[in-house]
Amino acid sequence: MNVVPDTSAVVDGRVSERVADGTYEGAAVLVPEAVVGELESQANDGLESGWDGLSELKRLADLSDEGAIDLEYVGERADGDARSHAHEGDVDALIRDIAADRDAALLSSDVVQAEVARAKGIDVEYVEPVARGVVDELPIREFFTEETMSVHLKTGTKPKAKRGSLGEMRYVDIDEAETSEAQMDEWATGIVDLARQSNEGFIELSDDGMDIVQFRDYRIAVARPPFADGIEITAVRPIAKTTLDDYEFADELRDRFKERKRGVLISGSPGAGKSTFAQAVAEFLNDSDYAVKTMEKPRDLQVGPEITQYGALGGEMENTADSLLLVRPDYTIYDEVRKTNDFEVFSDMRMAGVGMVGVVHASRAIDALQRLVGRVELGMIPQIVDTVVYIEAGEVHTVYDVTTEVKVPAGLTAEDLARPVIQVSNFETGTPEYEIYTFNRQVVTVPLNDEDGEGERETGVGRIAKQEIEREIKSVAHGHVDVELKGNDEAVVYVSEGDIGTVIGKGGGRISDIENRLGIEIDVRTHDEKPGGPEDAAHGANGQGGGRGGQVGEERGTVVQPEITSRHVVIDVDDGVGETVEVRADGEYLFTATVGRGGEVQVSRGSAIAEELEDAIDRKRTVTVVPAR
Repeated sequence: MNVVPDTSAVVDGRVSERVADGTYEGAAVLVPEAVVGELESQANDGLESGWDGLSELKRLADLSDEGAIDLEYVGERADGDARSHAHEGDVDALIRDIAADRDAALLSSDVVQAEVARAKGIDVEYVEPVARGVVDELPIREFFTEETMSVHLKTGTKPKAKRGSLGEMRYVDIDEAETSEAQMDEWATGIVDLARQSNEGFIELSDDGMDIVQFRDYRIAVARPPFADGIEITAVRPIAKTTLDDYEFADELRDRFKERKRGVLISGSPGAGKSTFAQAVAEFLNDSDYAVKTMEKPRDLQVGPEITQYGALGGEMENTADSLLLVRPDYTIYDEVRKTNDFEVFSDMRMAGVGMVGVVHASRAIDALQRLVGRVELGMIPQIVDTVVYIEAGEVHTVYDVTTEVKVPAGLTAEDLARPVIQVSNFETGTPEYEIYTFNRQVVTVPLNDEDGEGERETGVGRIAKQEIEREIKSVAHGHVDVELKGNDEAVVYVSEGDIGTVIGKGGGRISDIENRLGIEIDVRTHDEKPGGPEDAAHGANGQGGGRGGQVGEERGTVVQPEITSRHVVIDVDDGVGETVEVRADGEYLFTATVGRGGEVQVSRGSAIAEELEDAIDRKRTVTVVPAR
């Protein structure tokens, strides 16, 4: 008799099994090259099925040598495209064609393959698939105790675990013997097989070298080479289930959630208890007659059956969000919000009117809010997130209320500096602790209190102002620049003597512009005037050429026509590549620059220098370039 085994039968070892029991004694076994190719591909991908199938082929070769069967490899090897579409039936079709052409019986453990073959009039022998690696319990369950949060196993290392209560976790050895590769492989295979077979588990993600398994309340990551440098298993489970009543501010938070649909970020460091708190919030909202859903990847929140847990539909959370908007939940728990795409999905759902609770990794409460900066428009942040809860050691450490107001930022005094300001206030005291706003074309987060809590403090706005003053002055000065704040609206700038005229500008115009932009009065002095003695030499100042700045009428220079592009203001200089030149407008010094290799001077738009140059162009002033003295 002629027999054509498909890939499933070879992997399960059904051919050699039938030779052993006498069913196929003396049979001609025709192994399709397409099967060999598929097994080789699986083995290269590190799949156990591939190696099992290759072992079966070796057994068949030995049986052929003994004369028990006639072994022949037939057909053509499937090309790469066919193998990549094996799940769509391409390889199976090649195998069926061989069985039909050779008038052979098709041996298969694949029920779909068997039914299609019968429909095509092919003789089929269907055998039940082998239950591979059947286990009844989690193979590494023995490592967990009541206070074990996570177990960490890796080939060639001692098993470790994180044990203790929240906030008092210890990373300890739990066995003196190092784990062998064979033992790790057995555990890893058993965990994945258990998730496939059990109604209490599923595989959240399966990719080359990584499987994410959810079994009961265990979330297990199984990593293999080449993704990892050895087999590694990390199993995590919650060690506490809480209710909102277990936390500080429980009554206030309950009222806040029920007052209206909120945008909430639950933040904290890994293992701090963020997800445990999120579960308590989800259960409270559900008990308060809100329709609650979750968005998770992987799905590991321990919530009641009334709360449906959604994963990434088609691998994309945007698709999940689109589906949820049709389901119309009152609140959605988003665990975890990490990447830009996650924040965008969170924001879109919040702006659609859904109450959102996001779990975010952050080392401070304010850091969770800052992760939105740059990802959404600044003015939209309070509409997206109005509450930040920071969890530390399993307890509610800080709660922030996020609002927006048009005002002069704290620390500034000029009324014309009023702007939209995001205020981050302590929920318990109502005291503003941070302000977020645009300062001189960049978004800044300014602490309003002494974060260290000791000694005299330099206000947050003062630190930002000092940085901005240094940046503005250094854009025109050649030597060292020191800035000393004299309050929230006064500063002294120390520069080289040769830079005084450059910094002040004609008639004090340049320094006045800087003062108006920053809302700070600036006094310009030389380093020699700084208390404590001259520092110019100590800092190696480059300010040579005293007298530079102001009106320079003696040298006419070369008249140029700057070109304004989308990103730069470009000045074409005919020659002098690598030379240092001064750029002037109507003889007034603007700045010093080095001619690039293309014979051009480029100034980035948006800088103070570029703004002055563009202003000179708009006012039809004559722009000239002269060699720097």
